[in-house]
Amino acid sequence: MKKRFIIIVLDGFGIGAMPDAAVVRPGDEKANTLRSILEDYPDLKLPTLEKLGLMNAYGRESKCMKYSEDANFGKSELMHFGADTFMGHQEIMGTLPKKPTVDPFQTHVDAVAKILTDHGHKVDIVNRNGLRYVVCDDYVTVADNLEADLGMCYNVTAPLDYISFEKECEIAELVRKVVTVGRVIVFGGSGNTMQDLYNAEEIRNDKFIGIASAKSKSYEKDYHCRHLGYGVDKNVQAPTILTNVGIPVTLIGKVADIVANDGGTSISCVPTPECMQLTIDAIKNMNQGFICTNVQETDLAGHSQSTARYKEVLEQADAGLAEILPLLGEDDILIVQADHGNDPKIGSSRHTRECVPLLIYRKGLTKVNVGTRKTMSDNGATCCDYFCVTAPENGTSYLDKLKKPV
Repeated sequence: MKKRFIIIVLDGFGIGAMPDAAVVRPGDEKANTLRSILEDYPDLKLPTLEKLGLMNAYGRESKCMKYSEDANFGKSELMHFGADTFMGHQEIMGTLPKKPTVDPFQTHVDAVAKILTDHGHKVDIVNRNGLRYVVCDDYVTVADNLEADLGMCYNVTAPLDYISFEKECEIAELVRKVVTVGRVIVFGGSGNTMQDLYNAEEIRNDKFIGIASAKSKSYEKDYHCRHLGYGVDKNVQAPTILTNVGIPVTLIGKVADIVANDGGTSISCVPTPECMQLTIDAIKNMNQGFICTNVQETDLAGHSQSTARYKEVLEQADAGLAEILPLLGEDDILIVQADHGNDPKIGSSRHTRECVPLLIYRKGLTKVNVGTRKTMSDNGATCCDYFCVTAPENGTSYLDKLKKPV
């Protein structure tokens, strides 16, 4: 008997501002990703998402998409601070989000230098115009991330011909222990040198200093990357809980890069048709287990502020979902959701703090409204409940609502 729990995340596909948006992210109170797409494309038709209850979750009908009478649906608020893909997925997997700080690396230079020195590492401090960053063991820089909102992340960067990625990660883990920003991103590639990193050094707003990732040539060959989140413990998340008891886990798309899955299978992928095909293949090859797929190109369309591209990616995802539904058996559960919003018409290229749809398919189950969930961790909790394993640290299972009539 097949028993699969599948989550497909349409990255950045929000359905309206969170109640706290005006306070947490001023300007986002006007955000509504789906509305913005429908304003430009009122004839948009997504037949599979419509069948699954997209408009039910949205709370209104469009010209070409109506309420689905038999749909199982709800929506979810975000518990993590802001609107972030990395923390959104940690939340989905059952992490209880902590509120990070937003600080220039300058506030943590001394603490980082101390913990590295205390653990036997060589530490040098680079000083440029009064701004400092760390060089550890000659080949690892620790400095501000210049790609995200300034002060939200720090980068640990190295040329991997001179130090292993494993050693670099050990250094990054120590950095993570003493900083409270949302993410420490550890990465590197082959074929570049320390001089390439120094050449990519940039100062922003007279407060932030870092190595510009693209200019560092780290992406060009044998790129490795790991994200270390604030307050994230893989051992209390669904993938690790499941694999620890022998239940297979497959992560596909961007989720493979940002969620720990040491005992499972992780497949990085960006093109939407490929992500959906990999999901189809995983379903066909798995009798029991958890599959989570991230469709990243919806989010990328939001960043590019293109409703046209957003529409195209949604149509591709919808077509993939149409192929997935017939593969699901009596006991399988499919959830389609998002992780935050990314309104392409909000006037900026950043994420938006929005509620997300929660569309649920189980063969033979109809007309179930799971309401507004206070955290996306409810999905990770429901997944663990489905497999009768230990619950993650956050979230409330709604599996009891998904029982089919006898």
